[in-house]
Amino acid sequence: MSKFVSAAVAVQVVQPGDRVYVQAAAATPNILTAALAERAAELKDVEVCHMHTEGPAPYADPKLADSFHVNSFFIGKNVRHTLAAGNGSYTPVFLSELPRLFRKKVVTLDVVFIHISPPDAHGYCSLGVSVEATRAAIEMAKRVVAQVNPNMPRTFGDSLVHISEIDYLVEANVPIYSHGTDAITEQEDKIGSYVASLVDDGSTLQMGIGSIPNAALTKLVHHKNLGLHTEMFSDGVIDLIENGIINCNHKGVVKGRALATFLLGSKRLYDFVNDNPFIEMRESSFVNDTAVIRRNPKMVAINSAIEVDVTGQVCADSIGSRMYSGVGGQMDFIRGASLSEGGKAIIALPSVTKNGENKIVPFLKEGAGVVTTRGHVQYVVTEYGIADLYGKTLKQRAKALINIAHPMHREAIDNAYFNTFKVSI
Repeated sequence: MSKFVSAAVAVQVVQPGDRVYVQAAAATPNILTAALAERAAELKDVEVCHMHTEGPAPYADPKLADSFHVNSFFIGKNVRHTLAAGNGSYTPVFLSELPRLFRKKVVTLDVVFIHISPPDAHGYCSLGVSVEATRAAIEMAKRVVAQVNPNMPRTFGDSLVHISEIDYLVEANVPIYSHGTDAITEQEDKIGSYVASLVDDGSTLQMGIGSIPNAALTKLVHHKNLGLHTEMFSDGVIDLIENGIINCNHKGVVKGRALATFLLGSKRLYDFVNDNPFIEMRESSFVNDTAVIRRNPKMVAINSAIEVDVTGQVCADSIGSRMYSGVGGQMDFIRGASLSEGGKAIIALPSVTKNGENKIVPFLKEGAGVVTTRGHVQYVVTEYGIADLYGKTLKQRAKALINIAHPMHREAIDNAYFNTFKVSI
């Protein structure tokens, strides 16, 4: 009997009270989540859990709160409203730990929705552009429902899934969610130059998506023998790989291969990684494991923040008490890079928001979360320079961070520091 059914039939496996895990990022199986939302009248108390997902999330409609509750392990824009509306929750967890929550049955799963390539001649499909915790979810869930898409790239590593592991298959010929590359501003270009100046030849890189990582990557065209061991990457690395700048020959882990746990970019990226043995997709319990990361010599972790206070505390998951994103993998890589031989942990951010609000602050906003502690941070970079905080006293840190704050805010930060600590910088 064929496992291929319609989406409406496949999602019938979900029962009231079930917990459903949804594959993340560009691999979000939206045909399945849309079909699930269509069953709202039949369902009650179904928990839909996931990291950041792309596209619409109809199950997150507060009007369907009796049917669905959203549990975010990393909060995306499409479900951010659920926390205030009361039909959503946030579970703080390092991305490296998420697969273990499933395997240890701390978070039990009834159903997992995945998005895969068609099976090959041997019955193997690929999770393509997003492995993260999905491999663990497949192992631990009672039922596995797959959206099968010929546009999903075939990737190697932990992404392979045999058709025997899947209960229902739903055909879908839709584009993979993509993100274009925004133009790099003058401010971002300056930040990118400062970040690139900290990268030595032979370094292994971790970076996220966005204009600042892309700006830094454009400044690495004269570097040599770089590696890639990162939670995710986007289009910015392609030219560096094709030109032999990123060759991964000096890595300490999976030498000669670029390592990631999910991808998000344009069609060019997805075409590049398709059937490309240079790219290895591994579970986040491996890619984000601090003990694994530190084995790469000269590991450079480049991460962002919402705000940084003058002692070096980094808020990256909330705006005051309002949850905005999540812990994610920042601390996994900050600590891994710090412990690496010759490694560097970098927080890169503009000095002010688009509205001119300071991002280098005397104190974090009330209720703000500390993702990276003052004991972990090494370098903070803005368009005004680099603050090296490693081994520095609180007073030395404050001086270094004020020097890279926006000039219009420096005096106010200095005054706030004096009024609190009664010490002049």
